[in-house]
Amino acid sequence: MSRLNQVLGYLLLALAVMLSVFQIWQGVTSTISATYFRPAHLTWVIVLIFLHYPLIKNPLIKSLRIKEDKHRLFAAGRVIDLALCTLAVFAGYRIIQFDYNDINYLLFGLAKMDLIAGAVFTVLLLEACRRTVGWVMVIIAGIFLAYSAFGDLLPGALATKAYSLQELVQFQIFSSNGIFGSALGIAATTVFIFVLFGAFLEVTGAGKFFIDLAFAIAGKYRGGPAKAAVIASAGLGSISGSAIANTVTTGSITIPMMKRLGYKSEQAAGIEAAASTGGQIMPPIMGAGAFVMAQFTGVPYSDIMIASIVPALLYFFCTLLYVHIMACKLDLQTVSRTEAVLKVMKQGAHFLIPLVLITSLLMMGYSPLLVGVAGCAAILVTAALRRHSRVSIPKVIEGMKAGALLALPISVACGAAGIIVGVVGQTGIGLQFTQFVMALSGGYLFTALLLISLVALILGMGLPVTAAYIVLAVIAVPLLGDFGLPLLTSHLIIFWLSQTSNVTPPIALAAFAGAGVANANPMKASVEAFKLAAGLFVIPIMMAYTGLINTAEDPLGLVLATLQTVAIIIAMAMTIEGYLLRKLTVWERLVSSASLPVLLFNPYGGALLGALVVMVLVALQWRMGAKQSPQITS
Repeated sequence: MSRLNQVLGYLLLALAVMLSVFQIWQGVTSTISATYFRPAHLTWVIVLIFLHYPLIKNPLIKSLRIKEDKHRLFAAGRVIDLALCTLAVFAGYRIIQFDYNDINYLLFGLAKMDLIAGAVFTVLLLEACRRTVGWVMVIIAGIFLAYSAFGDLLPGALATKAYSLQELVQFQIFSSNGIFGSALGIAATTVFIFVLFGAFLEVTGAGKFFIDLAFAIAGKYRGGPAKAAVIASAGLGSISGSAIANTVTTGSITIPMMKRLGYKSEQAAGIEAAASTGGQIMPPIMGAGAFVMAQFTGVPYSDIMIASIVPALLYFFCTLLYVHIMACKLDLQTVSRTEAVLKVMKQGAHFLIPLVLITSLLMMGYSPLLVGVAGCAAILVTAALRRHSRVSIPKVIEGMKAGALLALPISVACGAAGIIVGVVGQTGIGLQFTQFVMALSGGYLFTALLLISLVALILGMGLPVTAAYIVLAVIAVPLLGDFGLPLLTSHLIIFWLSQTSNVTPPIALAAFAGAGVANANPMKASVEAFKLAAGLFVIPIMMAYTGLINTAEDPLGLVLATLQTVAIIIAMAMTIEGYLLRKLTVWERLVSSASLPVLLFNPYGGALLGALVVMVLVALQWRMGAKQSPQITS
């Protein structure tokens, strides 16, 4: 077993590093067209998954008592994995070798071996997805495939034409509308490179520098570690590509410090989960979904980045506000020891160069793929500038392996999401969904947003954020367009709502991960995360009702929308917590709750009046808080 594990470990290392090299080479040269590059990438990814995520896991092997039985079970599982790798290579080779210039397949159908290869590849993709993402994604993709095959058996408006296996494979595999569509195209290029960039940040020590800098900036204030967690996650969350991964990595440092300061375990886990989720919406790198959005909308990534700056800052303002209220209610003191900002900057200021370079190149309109490659090169070069941050060749190889392995779930999830996108395009089910939600909402935008939020939450319980965004964008963006919302605004609303599953009970993935680090009750941690991440629900609604996105066309509208959103965030915090700078009186709480619908719906232009009311409440809190010591509540 040990020898076989060692051999497979070397094979995994070699293939993972070679994949990273291949991706960088393709990013620089763009030698291979998308028609052939995407199948090659996905085949490589599936092979790595079968090697890295064994069919028969260690707990099952350890449950056996007889040593020989353990060896047989382990060997049988790995033989099956290697057989699946061989099948994947065979199917991928047939797909890559397919001659698209020969129109006979359009007239007479696919050749038998191509049909088998396409069907086998689809099944292997779903199995790889099961091992990395989970059963939910597989079940959803299977339901959509079943709808394509047996849709004629459904009643009324749900019915559609039944497609044969030949038609399904031809559409899903041998076209750019299914598995190898734009979602996988982004995952196989830009997303992979930025995940690799994040891996290089970790091996060079840049990630630790950003955490130390956050503590140096915020650590001296009340509730400092919690505020530092928010700031650090804003900087690192978008790079990791996963709110869950960010919660675990950053939280391993911030959660114990928060607990030592006096935060309850559930509060510490909720703070980290909410902050890590916010990293996915923070420019300049906003996670994989933002690059997919650029592909879907045709809007330059730099424009998406600019449009997202103000909403992202508002989200972190919301989170920091709740963190501060929590610290005041618990009467937490400042941290006694925090490193000075200048000391931290002296050690790692050079790590800011790659981020400045990436931001500048994105703003100048360069391709995100080339920017990512430049960022990978820049982080290694800047690390070499200082003796204490230089990395050896083995460390670079470790980073390349880590980047490849981190990208595996994203690529297969986008491939499986491509199945759903393909079925929606092939059957036209998106139109039925739009009509159904429109009828159920009664034509009211607010009701439609609530229904879409519910669908996003349900999808997010089993899908990664990027996959949930892709699926929801295909079926819900046309609906929001019917309400007159601009295309980019509609996609940003869907993008934000796709993040909510990380922090919303009953299944809050990032909060559950944080609860594991904090040794806390998962459900209580998710409730805390839900309160702290209220901006994920409020800000998309404000995008729909105000000019929060129209930065270039109406700067004055952006300022007013920002003030309106700040006011509603403060009013919500006072209403929910009953506390701001001190405990609210009953009438203050009633007034703050009454201002919420005024600030949201702006009846007769009354939003400014609502904002003024909130400002008065804040001024009263400040005045009374200066006269008396804060009243501490549990």
